[in-house]
Amino acid sequence: MGIADWPAQERPRERLLALGASRLSDAELIAICLRSGVRGKSAVDLGRELIAHFRGLAGLLGAELPALRRVKGLGAAKSAQLAAVFELARRALREELAAGSALTTPGAVRDYLRLALGGRAHEVFVCIYMDAQHRVIGAEELFRGTLTQTSVYPREVVKSALAANAAAVIFAHNHPSGVAQPSQADELLTRQLREALALVDVKVLDHFIIAGNQALSFAERGLL
Repeated sequence: MGIADWPAQERPRERLLALGASRLSDAELIAICLRSGVRGKSAVDLGRELIAHFRGLAGLLGAELPALRRVKGLGAAKSAQLAAVFELARRALREELAAGSALTTPGAVRDYLRLALGGRAHEVFVCIYMDAQHRVIGAEELFRGTLTQTSVYPREVVKSALAANAAAVIFAHNHPSGVAQPSQADELLTRQLREALALVDVKVLDHFIIAGNQALSFAERGLL
């Protein structure tokens, strides 16, 4: 049965208009973005499958267009609709970041990084720049790699931190494999970056590994 055949009070769009967006489930909100389902599946069913496929809402919101296009049931139109919505969400976060009003707590940092990196199909390395009071002054994707690795150059990281006039930084990179565990190479790189930045009085506050909706903190693990 399609959503058009549901009782009016159960249809996602009508529920949103009557109750507000906050009262809808994640799958219902995605269904509204999709506008319609596919043969044998309602838009809500498709929304649930997307959340499961990307291992949670954060992973889905971070998904790039090629990853969406590979999902059975999502054609070009639906993939483009979702990609546009997700990009708007990322841009809104970047605006808040630029205004210095976001990432004021460890939880906010995790949420931002899950959204920015959770669904990436390739490894990327991000640096969040902070002032002496540990307020965010910017964020930048410094390096992009392959499905399994990326090359990070300490000299370029130091140059970028100095150009941003940062007093402290937070690093993050993603594991497209879905495993949020640091490798020996990750730990070695973090030590090298911390030592290089210490020479120019820039403190490394944390390094996060993002895998889907998981976020591992080096600081919490005692690895800094």
